[in-house]
Amino acid sequence: MLPRRGGGRGPGHPYDVGSVCHDGAVASHPTARHLVRARDLADARFAEPLTVADLARAAGLSPAHFSREFRRAFGLSPHVYLLTRRLERAASMLRRTDRTVADICVAVGLSSVGSFTTTFTRVYGQSPTAYRAAAPPASAYAVVPACVTRFHGRPQNRTFREDGAPA
Repeated sequence: MLPRRGGGRGPGHPYDVGSVCHDGAVASHPTARHLVRARDLADARFAEPLTVADLARAAGLSPAHFSREFRRAFGLSPHVYLLTRRLERAASMLRRTDRTVADICVAVGLSSVGSFTTTFTRVYGQSPTAYRAAAPPASAYAVVPACVTRFHGRPQNRTFREDGAPA
């Protein structure tokens, strides 16, 4: 059984989405499968302007019923879950890129830089700019093209004996 994401009513309850088999199949309750489908949609398309109604439609439930069941299953409202995913991605982008805070805000699906900064500060304890300053520079995460590593990783103008020692 995979670890639960918090919330819910405990193992064995029909809405316990934590009861997932090792092969990824969700417990037999259809609402649980639909909730997982909606959560996966939120994870995959967090940067798009998704609403609770969109997620409810993906789960085949009314928005009000979907919100109640989602909170029971995952311990968070759909809105907070989506916002959490967006902030996690923003934090990753702040650590790994040199993009501006405004660009990152838009890239993760948020429209107000002021609201983003306020929410980010409340959740992470520091502003996006301070968070970035505390992290290693983005160049530390830069991916070096394979052609460069091959060129600089191979010895130049050197021959080797069959036993591998320099000639």
